[in-house]
Amino acid sequence: MISSITEFLEELKDSFVPTVAKAEDEDNEEEKGEDEDEDEDDEDEDDEDDEDDEDEEEAADQLDELREECRQTPEGKEVVHHYMECAERVHKQQEQPGYEDLEYKEDCVEEFFHLQHYLDSCAAPRLFNKLK
Repeated sequence: MISSITEFLEELKDSFVPTVAKAEDEDNEEEKGEDEDEDEDDEDEDDEDDEDDEDEEEAADQLDELREECRQTPEGKEVVHHYMECAERVHKQQEQPGYEDLEYKEDCVEEFFHLQHYLDSCAAPRLFNKLK
């Protein structure tokens, strides 16, 4: 009974605590350099994985294209304009002397969220039609 509880707690801990791996030493890298001849076949398999990664990147590009199209709409231009105005105000305020001592420092979080919400709501319905 106690062993099953401890096993459960260990599994629970493992699910919440991230696994940390130590970086390899330079000495280990030199040893691996000697074994490179044996690992050439493994490198060919890695090249196939890279091709799969390129396909995933292309899928992300479709969303970026749709978001760019949404930015060009009249409503999108207005939202982008508000965000850019806020960003300029914040940048000018940061250049002023005594900025660090100000009690309230403006940020553009609200404008950013409005922009992202609009872009997502505009692009999402059309995105699934473009996906394979």
